[in-house]
Amino acid sequence: MDEALVEARAALQHGDIPVGAVVVHDGSVVGRGHNRREVDRDPTAHAEILALHDAASRLGRWRLFDCALYVTIEPCPMCAGAAQQARVDLIVYGAPDEKAGGVRSVFEIVDDPRLNHRVKARTGARRAEAESLMKEAFQRLRPRD
Repeated sequence: MDEALVEARAALQHGDIPVGAVVVHDGSVVGRGHNRREVDRDPTAHAEILALHDAASRLGRWRLFDCALYVTIEPCPMCAGAAQQARVDLIVYGAPDEKAGGVRSVFEIVDDPRLNHRVKARTGARRAEAESLMKEAFQRLRPRD
């Protein structure tokens, strides 16, 4: 989760919401990403999507069944679906997203019995730090009058 927090801080540096993600395989980081929607002007440039793409590229395969995805904030439905489609074994996220979470808070995509692969999920890792970064971002990016 340390590395995911590093990625989240990088997103904040260029004006994006500070979400960071890493993919771990055999104890090593094989994929990294942080939100780049603003800088890339791309609605799909979420941290998780970029980290999954990086991992697939480095490993030379799209099936990431022996990998874990670490994310600072609960993945949205798009990202939870991408992790499920990539056959990730485990998602570990810091803080829940009560408005748009795709793993447990709003939707439960990774547990849907209609899908052919289920992803284990754990929450709470470094939650206070992830929430603090989000609070800082919203104070900086959307100041109140």
